[in-house]
Amino acid sequence: MRIDKFLKNSRLIKRRTIAKEACEQDRIFINDKPAKPGTEVKLDDIIRIQFGNSVIKARVKSLSLLTSKDAAETMYEIVD
Repeated sequence: MRIDKFLKNSRLIKRRTIAKEACEQDRIFINDKPAKPGTEVKLDDIIRIQFGNSVIKARVKSLSLLTSKDAAETMYEIVD
């Protein structure tokens, strides 16, 4: 699954266009490597998102194309 789509489906970022822009601005990293919007995400990858002064690290737990709001939180776990 593409990183921009994962971020939107998991609701870590609300819109796919915002996720795409964050990737293009080098604010999204997968396993400590900068991610492009089309970079593939796999299970157990560590995603780091930089929002201004705060940083979120999350481990990918599942990849699902359609998720409800409640199920979105099961797609990842916050690390560190």
